[in-house]
Amino acid sequence: MDKNLEISLLFDFYGQLLSDKQRQAVSLYYNDDLSLSEVAMLCGITRQGARDLVRRSEAELYEYEKKLGLFARFEQVGETASQIRSLAESVLRSGDSSVQGAAEDIITLADKLYEQEA
Repeated sequence: MDKNLEISLLFDFYGQLLSDKQRQAVSLYYNDDLSLSEVAMLCGITRQGARDLVRRSEAELYEYEKKLGLFARFEQVGETASQIRSLAESVLRSGDSSVQGAAEDIITLADKLYEQEA
């Protein structure tokens, strides 16, 4: 996964655990795609200070994920829901009318599970 996307996703999960200044810097740099100079200007710090702030914030986001694993769990649940849906679709295509209703129910539940995680 691209680092920028990974940091943005980790920020979605753990951003509220960062300080206001860290949250602002990460959001400006990764979500708004501003340069470190622009982040520095908006945060009222030097470019080096902005770089340090963003890097420290990245390290904290990775540490939160290492300890809590919420993003990994989110991906796992989505993957599992996708596999369940795929298996239910193959049962549905089998043409066995005795299990088609159950397969449709499974697809609906898998879709709900996936939507809850998204």
